[in-house]
Amino acid sequence: MAGNNRRRPRNNVTHLPRLSRTDQTMNEELEHDDDARAARPRKRGIYLLPNAFTTAALFCGFYAIVQAMNLRFEYAAIAIFCAMVLDGMDGRVARMTNTQSAFGEQYDSLSDMISFGAAPALVMYEWILRDLGKWGWLAAFVYCAGAALRLARFNTNIGVVDKRFFQGLASPAAAALIAGFVWLAIDNKLPVRDAWMPWVAFGLTVYAGVSMVSNAPFYSGKALDVRHRVSFGMILLFMVGFVLVSSDPPVVLFCLFVAYSVSGYVVWGARAVRGRHTRIFGDDDLGGADE
Repeated sequence: MAGNNRRRPRNNVTHLPRLSRTDQTMNEELEHDDDARAARPRKRGIYLLPNAFTTAALFCGFYAIVQAMNLRFEYAAIAIFCAMVLDGMDGRVARMTNTQSAFGEQYDSLSDMISFGAAPALVMYEWILRDLGKWGWLAAFVYCAGAALRLARFNTNIGVVDKRFFQGLASPAAAALIAGFVWLAIDNKLPVRDAWMPWVAFGLTVYAGVSMVSNAPFYSGKALDVRHRVSFGMILLFMVGFVLVSSDPPVVLFCLFVAYSVSGYVVWGARAVRGRHTRIFGDDDLGGADE
């Protein structure tokens, strides 16, 4: 009877073989590889069209530096203007084609530093500022440092400032002011070697550099959307502008950018006179502004 009371093993229970230490180690390694593959970031590409415009603008800035080293300052000035046009197109193309990216933003800033920071400073120094000795390269450095600070502040203030205005003179406009002066002087054969000309260039270079880090509000033009309809009079205005620029590009372009470079201070002064304290810009690491 005692022998008949022994329990029989259940038929529906499957006994799995115990894994050896080697098998357990292999399974752990496979699970670790799967986790590593899941944590590994996927490869990301970059958008070709807007970055091609940025690369072209960078090339124009580098070309301007090379031409300044070869004493071809007129070509250098024209190259900076070409870089300005291309720089204005890459952002609009990215927004129109919905191809914005963090890579494009950083690449555009680095390109701007070369095309509108280093290139204008070196062109102006090689052209006339070197005649002033240390004052000449100090003025060029003030401009270059102003462009770097301007770009850094712009990147940190995205989404904070009023998009209708730039906080300080935009670096492409400052570069156009410098390049326009060089182009104007060479095209009209101004007396570059006279004693007063280097100091005029000195004052203009320092003014452009300081204006880039000022808190003056300069109209950005971002409110204009090329996809929207405009009146017939606006088309006529653009046609008149093209005619004026084509009549004498150095004179007209330089005058336009001189007017733009003082417009921010005019707006700033007008708001102060009227007692308007509306805040346009938020506080930043350079002291902020109370517009």
